[in-house]
Amino acid sequence: MALSLNPAAYQPAANHLKDRVILVTGAGSGIGRALAHDLARQGATVGLLGRQSKKLERVYDEIVTRGGPTPALLPFDLENALAPQYDALAEALLTEFGRLDGLVHNAALLGVRSPIAHFDVPTWCRVLQVNLTAAFCLTQVCLPLLEKSADASIVFTTSGVGHVGRAYWGAYAVSKFGVEGLAQVLAHEYQGNDRLRINVIDPGATRTDMRAVAYPGEDPKTLKTPAEITAAYLYLLGPDSRGVSGERVLAQPPVPA
Repeated sequence: MALSLNPAAYQPAANHLKDRVILVTGAGSGIGRALAHDLARQGATVGLLGRQSKKLERVYDEIVTRGGPTPALLPFDLENALAPQYDALAEALLTEFGRLDGLVHNAALLGVRSPIAHFDVPTWCRVLQVNLTAAFCLTQVCLPLLEKSADASIVFTTSGVGHVGRAYWGAYAVSKFGVEGLAQVLAHEYQGNDRLRINVIDPGATRTDMRAVAYPGEDPKTLKTPAEITAAYLYLLGPDSRGVSGERVLAQPPVPA
């Protein structure tokens, strides 16, 4: 279905996420960190999931200092976690909160930019594991928690190279194509279920560490900061997006080629 507004320009009402429980992967830095802050400002309790505890603790302290709801610290290694660790995570969320109202897949690895003919196989496997397989595993164990919510939302983060393939983007591009496919399949499976919606966001060119590695010659000052592109996430995670599912949403206007 067509969106009735531009999510990138969305202005949420104050506390429109009050009392919601939302899990964000890659919450220690970049877009995940900025989004965690905005979710907390809107009244949500945020599950901060990431690999590096120190980064998560910093975000935790920042949110608490600013008066936001106390977040949940969830150190978790998406690259190496096995089924028992995913099950334990879901059980901990169930015990602590009883449900999930939102799940944001933001964590990702870039890998290397290389021709397919020379792409390092272990790097390929690592990127596909973190960006795609872990997203599947986490979604699967969290579905029962999301189904306990009266209004739940899953948001996958994609990329322009996950929609139109480009040379040298290798495993990263393929993983994001997979993410979009996963989201489409899941949205179709839940079609007609007005309690759970599934969408994909393309953040566009954003001032993150990953972007700096991918485009070392680019002036970061020409890019929007993570805090400037969270509006689309806030829209899709809140009640104003009820009925919107199976969409690919741009968080900002595309950069002219």
